[in-house]
Amino acid sequence: RFISKIEEVLNDWKLIGISSGKPLEKGVYTTGVWEEKSDEISFADFKFSITHHFLVQEPSDKDGKEEPVEDALPLPMQDLLCMNNDFPPRAHCLVRWYGLREFVVIAPAANNDAVLSESKCNLLLSSVSITLGNTGCQVPLFVQIHHKWRRMYVGECQGPGVRTDFEMVHLRKVPNQYTHLSGLLDIFKSKIGCPLTPLLPVSMAIRLTYVLQDWQQYFWPQQPPDIDALVGGEVGGLEFGKLPFGACEDPISELHLATTWPHLTEGIIVDNDVYSDLDPIQAPQWSVRVRKADNPQCLLGDFLTEFFKLCRRKESTDEILGRSAFEEEGKEVADITHALSKLTEPAPVPIHKLSVTNMVHSAKKKIRKHRGVDESPLNNEVLNTILLFLFPDAADKLADGFESRTSTSAGNNPPPENEDYTLFSQFKSAPSDSLTYKLALCLCMINFYHGGVKGVAHLWQEFVLEMRYRWENNYLIPGLANGPPDLRCCLLHQKLQMLNCCIERKKARDEGKRGSMPDRSPGGTSGDTGKGADHSGDNPDKEKEVGKSWESWSDSEEEFFECLSDTEDLKGNGQENGKKGGAKEGNKESVNLKPEGRLHPHGKLTLLHPGEPLYIPITQEPAPMTEDLLEEQSEVLAKLGTSAEGAHLRARMQSACLLSDMESFKAANPGCCLEDFVRWYSPRDYIEEEVVDEKGNIVIKGELSARMKIPSNMWVEAWETAKPVPARRQKRLFDDTREAEKVLHYLAVQKPADLARHLLPCIIHAAVLKVKEEEALEDISSVKKIIKQIISHSSKVLRFPSPEDKKLEEIIAQIMSVEAIIARARSLKAKFGVEKCENEEEKEDLQRFVNCLLEQPEVSVIGAGRGPAGSIIHKLFVNAQRVSAVPPLDEELRSVSSEERRLNTGTVSDFPPPTGREVILRTTVPRPATYSKPLPQRMYSVLTKEDFRLAGAFSADTTFF
Repeated sequence: RFISKIEEVLNDWKLIGISSGKPLEKGVYTTGVWEEKSDEISFADFKFSITHHFLVQEPSDKDGKEEPVEDALPLPMQDLLCMNNDFPPRAHCLVRWYGLREFVVIAPAANNDAVLSESKCNLLLSSVSITLGNTGCQVPLFVQIHHKWRRMYVGECQGPGVRTDFEMVHLRKVPNQYTHLSGLLDIFKSKIGCPLTPLLPVSMAIRLTYVLQDWQQYFWPQQPPDIDALVGGEVGGLEFGKLPFGACEDPISELHLATTWPHLTEGIIVDNDVYSDLDPIQAPQWSVRVRKADNPQCLLGDFLTEFFKLCRRKESTDEILGRSAFEEEGKEVADITHALSKLTEPAPVPIHKLSVTNMVHSAKKKIRKHRGVDESPLNNEVLNTILLFLFPDAADKLADGFESRTSTSAGNNPPPENEDYTLFSQFKSAPSDSLTYKLALCLCMINFYHGGVKGVAHLWQEFVLEMRYRWENNYLIPGLANGPPDLRCCLLHQKLQMLNCCIERKKARDEGKRGSMPDRSPGGTSGDTGKGADHSGDNPDKEKEVGKSWESWSDSEEEFFECLSDTEDLKGNGQENGKKGGAKEGNKESVNLKPEGRLHPHGKLTLLHPGEPLYIPITQEPAPMTEDLLEEQSEVLAKLGTSAEGAHLRARMQSACLLSDMESFKAANPGCCLEDFVRWYSPRDYIEEEVVDEKGNIVIKGELSARMKIPSNMWVEAWETAKPVPARRQKRLFDDTREAEKVLHYLAVQKPADLARHLLPCIIHAAVLKVKEEEALEDISSVKKIIKQIISHSSKVLRFPSPEDKKLEEIIAQIMSVEAIIARARSLKAKFGVEKCENEEEKEDLQRFVNCLLEQPEVSVIGAGRGPAGSIIHKLFVNAQRVSAVPPLDEELRSVSSEERRLNTGTVSDFPPPTGREVILRTTVPRPATYSKPLPQRMYSVLTKEDFRLAGAFSADTTFF
């Protein structure tokens, strides 16, 4: 049954019959693609896995298909002699030992199972033999015996009248006579046991591997930053607002040099227990691989992982800093809590009269008094440095907040069009010149160097107090873009922008003087998108309300109140218009009303009835919203349901802005009617068509759209209730005091973990920019690809409100791997002295060599030991040997005669003894008798400190045997 199962699998995989293929090209085992197919078979109840390993090859041309020579050797036997792919750097061990391009392995399925007894091994081998005989399969079949770690295989390959046996010896201790070439040749010849006396010469390929572990002369250049030194805004050689980068230890642990003699014939070279001709310097081929240190400690990676750990902390700021901060006179404490509860409950008292501020300030003083200098997690020097970095305008409190804001945001930032700059919208972080971004970097650094989570809590507390102070004293927050909260940024950034909106409104209201801000003219300079642009004919679709910048309005409207028609006052022409749309009482009033709150004439439209020019009013802006408020609002609207009452309530909620705009419009255009308003506010709802009147002239007749004519619709109702009130006298749509208190409360209750979650996208954004910047110096193409992958991966993960920890860890791991690659590149550059090289051509060669070392498993050295890279490698070995040959100090103290010392140092060879010796012996001889067909024989031997292995493939003619 077992045999038939194996045959079935081989049939399925189409491995039956003659194997065909082209001769192997040089290096194809390394560059080509290896694939494998697996299946499971069982012998009674013992499970085996059967796996087919093969090199993917282009199908050979079918047209020029020659009839296979009847007695052609099976392909695997030809591969045994092929010398083009000796010692492939990355391949299955059987490929390295036997040079096969395809083979099938039968091994115990479970990792801990093993075929140990000899009878079982023989049983499996005979099954394999019968299978090959029955099917005519020419692919070698191997059986894995002994424990998995020993990698012991026996196998067989059959062809027409020929058979190859694959055998193996694996020892821990090496018999002395087999450590050199002459001993191995003896084994090989005795194993072949060829009856011919003049034996065909044996061809040999030899590889010696030397390992360099000691880079004594290169101490690793990057020291971990010195934390205690704090000089002029730098903390331990690290500026605030910059992430550190690089490895703290050498990311390259070993260099392996393989010296190869690819084609030697027996007798050319002497290598026995007394003398050896194998000098690595003379080897015709050198190749090098580097061994990377396992997870070298890298600064950027450490910063990221430590910051990510913050996300899992549970404590609140109070728990971390201790409640002692607030425990003094109970009365005041009661006041504070009282004030906060008043803030959160709907109170009839106007909120801004509560003196929360005084209480907070007394609390702040008490915190200072109470917490001794030693107790406070951040020392004052560090804290002040950070606060100055975050709030550069604080250095000059006299400067007007607005000017200082413009000066701070224009730092050395990438231009806004730059793709690096716009990364924040993909990552949902914050622009790299913003306060939020800088805060994230500072918290990251404090978490790492200055008191961990306590330091973070302390800085955050100071930050919230600073926000409160700015709100009370009308100082704008620096480093935030003008305008309503940018929904592309993280929520914390939106909250700060919201607070800035409130400060701006309050500031404008408090100043309240005419022309106090000359730069806020209707044209909308200083970053406003002016009303002029919004409401002129360019963007008439006022329903959208997107283009409106709320900054151009504030409760004290005077600075915009340039009423253009004061000069030619409206003549009270008592024309009453009998249009249904216009409320009649409104028109009667309008005769005596003075127009108020005009921005500028529309330019194209005139009022339908008085025929006056239509003026665009100064309107209130809709309240700015952060994404959580928008979500809340949409939930409320959704919950109102579809009942008539719900629909009515929903309409009322949504029409607050519409009503305000109608009132402003009525105030600016006395005598107007609903049609005038609709023509400006929502032109699509005013349908104009050409009609022919009685006299035969074509006139344009306009009317409201069908939706506007629905009886008692929201617009008509709102128009009838609207009174002509200019924006500055209307009830505020945006209650900045309440919103600011909400934001300040939101900031105050954030735990360090919440904070870390909010700011993680900013940190990842910063890390990606840092990695990009460092890569640009090295220019490694593989890293460029990985960075692109990181960006696309991060933008998918970070877009959602609370990404999974596992996905975030993946992103951090990717960033760390890139950092390690760049550190390796730098390490290799330093070791091979790429920068010091004067000759341009050589420098390019070395640079290319270093890049290959990073990306390929093994790199051949051009010019072997005599090329530019070879001579550097030689020097590295020589220096390492000298260091190891210097006797320890205590020995030096004993008097050693200069003669003796000279003799000792003279014997030091340039290279240490080889760590690995590999030899491949091949020949073609007739076996088992003199008249048999000459067949390929091959033996591979590897000798390392722990291990000695012989892998032989011996072919025999089976025609008469």
